[in-house]
Amino acid sequence: MDNIYHLSTLTPIFTPTLTPILTSNLTSNLTSNSTPLLTPYYQIDMEPTKETLNEAIINCLKNIYDPEIPVNIYDLGLIYNIDIDDEFNVKILMTMTAPDCPEAEYMFREVKDMVSYISGIKSVDVELTFDPPWTFDNLSDATKTELGFL
Repeated sequence: MDNIYHLSTLTPIFTPTLTPILTSNLTSNLTSNSTPLLTPYYQIDMEPTKETLNEAIINCLKNIYDPEIPVNIYDLGLIYNIDIDDEFNVKILMTMTAPDCPEAEYMFREVKDMVSYISGIKSVDVELTFDPPWTFDNLSDATKTELGFL
């Protein structure tokens, strides 16, 4: 299995189809005591298809966490739809847990930026909606169990 790195900590996250390529002055960044300033670029090890890109996008989204709830935004049910056209332009429809969420702009930008790093993707458009509004029913069953709702 290849490693993908969570960008904030460089902790390996295992996935079968992606290979990390980190560009910048990695050596000097990793030898200093500061947080590395990396420009991530995820490369798919095969010719991209809608299916492999969708898998890569989901893996990417599972590494973005809601800062107020310790759950990734995909399992939290904040992602309503991922659409990939034939030219590999991506449209993501997402919501927030509340319309006045103080982290909305941060998470919205992080989704667009992180998904844009996946090789093979031509463009990323993220749309925010509150229709239908998010509820606890959006949580995956595993997340409901983890949080004690089941």
